[in-house]
This record gives sequence, structure tokens and C-alpha cells, in this order.
Amino acid sequence: MTDFNPNTSHQPKKKGPMKKQILCFATMTLATALFAADTKEEVTAATKKLGEKANYSWKTTVVVPESAQFKPGPTDGKTEKDGFTYIKTSFGDNNVEVVTKGEKTAFINRDGEWQLAGEGGQGAGRGAFMRNVRPPAAQAAEIAAGAKELKQDGDVIAGDLTEDGAKTLMRFRRGGGGGGGGEGPAISNAKGSAKFWIKDGTLTKYEFKVSGKMDFNGNEIDLDRTTTVEIKDVGTTKVEVPEGAKKKLS
Repeated sequence: MTDFNPNTSHQPKKKGPMKKQILCFATMTLATALFAADTKEEVTAATKKLGEKANYSWKTTVVVPESAQFKPGPTDGKTEKDGFTYIKTSFGDNNVEVVTKGEKTAFINRDGEWQLAGEGGQGAGRGAFMRNVRPPAAQAAEIAAGAKELKQDGDVIAGDLTEDGAKTLMRFRRGGGGGGGGEGPAISNAKGSAKFWIKDGTLTKYEFKVSGKMDFNGNEIDLDRTTTVEIKDVGTTKVEVPEGAKKKLS
């Protein structure tokens, strides 16, 4: 017969609270990650839905510090699916009109004539700059892709941008149409954030803030701007393109 030892317990050991806490934390972390992913996908889907609309208009405003050398004026744009995009904007005292279709961009040069971007002469640099102007559906999708994560905050979806995401919004891209290669001046200490508003599954407004430093011809320039884009007249916009622009883009 086996002797009974009163100091030996044959009762099953109880699991301590630590394992439950670890499991709970892991579950919450996974749920948070999945929610962030779903929120980002919601923005991506909303931009895609906007891009599938037959047409829409938008207004862009940019706020920069009073000390900024260049102060962009408001931009008014109209676009139609698989058709023309017509944009009017200003920089200081200069008014700019641009029409794009596919990979082609036409704009009014200093002589008041429509010219294709990349044709050379006075329009080379100006045309290369205007190739950076894209309809909101394309730009908003790019911004969402460059976000660290996006979270719902009331009726707004917001989050910080990655350094590369902020740089993309600050950088002057030159590619295509003979405008020269490269990614433009070097940018450092790039930071940014973005906000998106969605209604009925479609993007209606977005805002992004970026700041950093740019090396421009050996001079370091501080960059700081807030851009707000409001989308309107979805499905009812009429894009009327000047004949001179149509001929250039045909």
C-alpha cells in the first residue's frame, strides 16, 4: 500500500491570471490591427467608387505660412470618366488652365496659346509641374496608401503618414512627356497627416498636412502646407473643354 503524504497535492494546478491577460492583450492587438486595415480599405474603396463615377467637380485650397515665397491659389477642377479633366488654378498673379486626357496634358502658355506638356520651350517646366495635378480619386488613393494607419474618429477617418508618404506629396515629379527624369529636390524630415470624409461609401472630402525641408539648388527651404479638397456635383458635372485644348489632345 502506498503511504499517504499529506504534503503532496493531487489537485490540478490553477492557471494564473497572467495567461489570461496575455491572451486578452493578443486578441485586442489583433482586433485593432484588423480594424485599422478595414478602415484603410474603406478609404481605398471610397476613392475607387468616386473614380468610377461618370463625372464630378472639386475645389482645392492650400494654406501655407505667411512667410512662404509661393502661395498657391485655389484650384477648381472638373473630370469625366475616361474623358477630359479640366483644371483652373493660380500661382501668385499667374492664372493657369490645364486639360488632361489619358497621358497627355495641354495648358495655356504665356502667349495665350494651348501647348502640349513636353513640347519644349517656355512650357517644358510649367507642363512638367502641371502633370502633378491629378483628380481627387487618384490623389486620395495615393494618400491612403502612404498612411501608417487610419482610424475612425467620429465622422472622420484620420491618421499619420509615413515618411515616404509625406515625401510623395511634397515632391515634384517630373516623369513623362520629355519633362526630364528624376524625383526632384531632396527632402528631409518629412512628416504628414491625412483626414478623409466618406458618405454613402463615396469620398466627399479629404485633407492632408505635410512639412519638412527641401534642398533646392543648395538652399534649404522649409515646407509647411495644408491642402483641403472638397468634392461636389458628382454625376451632374459637365466638362466643357476649349477647342484649342481638344485639338492638342486629339
